[in-house]
Amino acid sequence: MAGKTFRDWRVDQVFLLPPSVDDFVPEDHPARIVRELVEETLDLSPIMGAYSEIRGQPPYHPRMMVALLLYAYSQGIYSSREIARCCQDRMDFMAVTACQRPDFRTVNAFRKRHLSALGGLFDQILALCMGMGLASLGHVSIDGTRIQANASKHKAMSYGRMVKAEADLSEEIEEMLARAEAADEAEDREHGADGGSGMLPEHLATKRQRRERIKEHMAALEAQAAEAAEAAGKDPAEAKPEDKAQRNSADPESRLMKTKDGFGQCCNGQIVVDADNRIIVAHGLTAEGSDRKQLEPMIEAMEASAGELPEELSADAGYCSEENLKLLKRKGIRGHVATGRRRHGKETATGARPPREGTCRAEMDRKLKQDGRNGRYRLRKITVEPVFGQIKQARRFRQFLMRGVENARREWTLVCIAHNLNKLASAWPNARPAGA
Repeated sequence: MAGKTFRDWRVDQVFLLPPSVDDFVPEDHPARIVRELVEETLDLSPIMGAYSEIRGQPPYHPRMMVALLLYAYSQGIYSSREIARCCQDRMDFMAVTACQRPDFRTVNAFRKRHLSALGGLFDQILALCMGMGLASLGHVSIDGTRIQANASKHKAMSYGRMVKAEADLSEEIEEMLARAEAADEAEDREHGADGGSGMLPEHLATKRQRRERIKEHMAALEAQAAEAAEAAGKDPAEAKPEDKAQRNSADPESRLMKTKDGFGQCCNGQIVVDADNRIIVAHGLTAEGSDRKQLEPMIEAMEASAGELPEELSADAGYCSEENLKLLKRKGIRGHVATGRRRHGKETATGARPPREGTCRAEMDRKLKQDGRNGRYRLRKITVEPVFGQIKQARRFRQFLMRGVENARREWTLVCIAHNLNKLASAWPNARPAGA
């Protein structure tokens, strides 16, 4: 009986003709869609215009680098080292780069240089989504989530601890200086006036540097307290930070915020999501833990990005205030905003004081009770919360790579672009917009 015949497996076989990158992935693969979108549709003039120097070795093509970054973020890959590794190991990345392999320094430098311009692509991709009917702004939901900053919470120090640490260091430095001076005098008596080194001991210089850093953080907290006092109509000269006021030495602009896992050094990422296909129609980021002041700027961002306002908006109790409810009325938006924490399966809010009659909160509370469990507020749970799940769980974005609120805000924009890009890629083969 003849043996079984197998297909040839010749690892030493070379290609007689160069392979086509279009054969690396199927035609409807997101890698090809993102590549074609960047190559043919998106306006990259702000990025292309940054290359005016003729001298030097030709860099990688900016369109290829933009496609690489957008595709990597859409796949939940954010580290420049991991992106560079994928360019060597993964066929879908090779289909984007045409087998070019930029190293991690090149990827990181390009992202840093063009971070602001990359954020400008959000409006273009959102316009494509709306042109394909993926978002109608009939009903939108807003929410925020805490995302870990690129800093440890253990690097945070309260103002009260700073005051004590600065005093302790000053006392310790004075004692060390006194001992050093006594030692210098003893050496001068033994070796002469020019016998000493005159060098500042390294441990003393280190303590001085630490004291100066603490003083800088104290001054920053004092300046914030003075600004807050001035805004409240009080005398800023008499303002003093609370002992619990904190500042992080690794990322001073981030804040200690409460999360489901305890407290962490975070920023607050905001999104507004359309109910049709969970497209992000506006985004923002702040160092404030509370969502209450974020409704107005997010509505303004939505109007700027989408060019119009929604018919309805739902939000949890974190956005409920008399000012916010009045804002929705002025804008002509039908609001569905929780007036307190609502127990599962119950129509009444718990854990909050009943709204005062004659206020917008009382009117909203009655409206939600009348609507019951089948009201429009229920859309919030299936609109904005799944998007956070996709971003933080499916695509594993749980910590910013960059420090500072402005850099984190631009990085958050890239994450929101990647989310919309995945939605766009899913619908792209069947419903391309006109002219694309």
